[in-house]
Amino acid sequence: MLATVAGPLISVTGATTPPVSTSVTTPAPTHIVPLLHQSHQCTDLSHLKQIHAQFFRTGPDEYGSFVWNTLIRAYSYSPDHKQKSLFVFYQMLDQVNVVPDNYTFPFVLKACAYLFALLEGKQVHAQAVKRGFGSDMYINNSLIHFYSSCGCLKYARKVFEKMPERSVVSWNAMINALAEFGEYEDALRMFTEMQMLFEPDGYTVQSLIAACAGLGALSLGIWAHLYVLKKCKYDPNIEVLVNNSLVEMYFKCGALNFAVQVFEGMEIRDVNSWNSIILGFAMHGKVEAALEYFGRMVDDGLVPNSITFLGILSACSHRGFVDEGREYFKKMKNEYNIEPVLEHYGCLVDLLARAGLIDEALNIVTSMPMKPDLIIWRCLLDACCKQNAGLELTEEICRQMIEAKGSDSSGEYVLLSRVYASADRWNEVGMIRKLMTEKGVNKEPGCSLVEVGGFAHEFFAGDTSHPQTKEIYQHLKLIEEKLKSIGYVTDTSPAAMIDESSDGKGLALRLHSERLAVAFALLNSKPGLPIRIFKNLRICRDCHTVMKLISKIFKVEVIVRDRLRFHHFQDGLCSCMDYW
Repeated sequence: MLATVAGPLISVTGATTPPVSTSVTTPAPTHIVPLLHQSHQCTDLSHLKQIHAQFFRTGPDEYGSFVWNTLIRAYSYSPDHKQKSLFVFYQMLDQVNVVPDNYTFPFVLKACAYLFALLEGKQVHAQAVKRGFGSDMYINNSLIHFYSSCGCLKYARKVFEKMPERSVVSWNAMINALAEFGEYEDALRMFTEMQMLFEPDGYTVQSLIAACAGLGALSLGIWAHLYVLKKCKYDPNIEVLVNNSLVEMYFKCGALNFAVQVFEGMEIRDVNSWNSIILGFAMHGKVEAALEYFGRMVDDGLVPNSITFLGILSACSHRGFVDEGREYFKKMKNEYNIEPVLEHYGCLVDLLARAGLIDEALNIVTSMPMKPDLIIWRCLLDACCKQNAGLELTEEICRQMIEAKGSDSSGEYVLLSRVYASADRWNEVGMIRKLMTEKGVNKEPGCSLVEVGGFAHEFFAGDTSHPQTKEIYQHLKLIEEKLKSIGYVTDTSPAAMIDESSDGKGLALRLHSERLAVAFALLNSKPGLPIRIFKNLRICRDCHTVMKLISKIFKVEVIVRDRLRFHHFQDGLCSCMDYW
């Protein structure tokens, strides 16, 4: 069974969300067609208000709901005035001789989705049901999109499941919602069901590509790419969207060359295209490439946005490019008038803290205009542990994490426990474990997924459930013998185990999920093929050393995507240059 083990690698916000086609049209009275044409062509609010007034002067009741629908539709397509759609809709409800019809609701729901207006959208939903449109396919398609846009996947599922009739758009909306929420397995299952009923179109495949990216399912992603090339009709409206998704998918599956080939082959690129490739290079630690493509983007006349700089700062953080990171942070504000948000500050804090500039990082945290989140505190805590910044500071940062709202992760407890263990303060180690028990905080189990022959195989730390368990453990023993023959010694120090307690010593380390995954892959993969492993936690220092040695001994490239970034192990070296 496939499992979601991908960590929160940065994604291009909004870049992979296909529009939900709910367009419906009604015939207009011939004598107001010119006025209708004006409403479609208007470019500003004042012009639309003039048309609005003309409609009322001619008597809106004469045309029933048509006039109201046209106004609602016009406002719903205006980026800055979607709120007016709701205002006109509420006016419409107050009319005695005019009632909403099945063409009204999709436009209002479109505006609600854009505004994240959950309460108002629920009221619109209730009005649709009240007026007998609960089974209307177009309205339900809009409801799926609306609820998923507002973060209510449960309601979107409920609408989909109750639909008596579904179209390709219905399936696309639901598959895309699942992919957006990280429900990748369900998205793939739903895609399989859909294939029995409809031929997937470009929007369907785009959502499938997003699911493949989340799961690291490269083989299926390649199949989706080929399907687009061979089966999907050319559509300029979705071509860029699909290509952006392909770039992101190939990067997230560790296939950098494929990602670059898709990007360089694109005839049309938008800002999201450039963001996809910059963020892709960032997650692989390719900071020089990220900066190069930033320069190309600017030379092509495109203006970087907030996400572009998130990619640049992330790339600098992964390689310790402190001066460059500071420079681009200033450039974002001074040259492009982009006000940094929490994520930008988080990247800057992470960059400084990793480089050992903890005091400067703390100054950023205390001076930034918003409250730090758990991710920022975790960056500081991790840096304090690595830099031996002192127990007092480490304890204070850990307290801030534990007291922060929503802190139910085991990470801060494990890190502080490791600091106490390094200082031989074993009473405090026991106290931390007791506190975890009292709070019901359980350590997240390590899990790794590896794809061999087009099938994904999942392993947990110490796993014995795989059909080839006996062969895997025998091969793991062979690997350990080869490692020892070239001088490898297991590192059981507390500092070696980023997300582990130290009580398991060497035995626990030898059975980490990524070691089981690599042993399985070496047994079953064709010689020369890269091994791609996707892990839910950060790779520990000892496993990092082992992967480097395995790549040298077995002459194979091992690609590990952990919770934060990619590591490419080849010829005894790692692409991160041991900076992670």
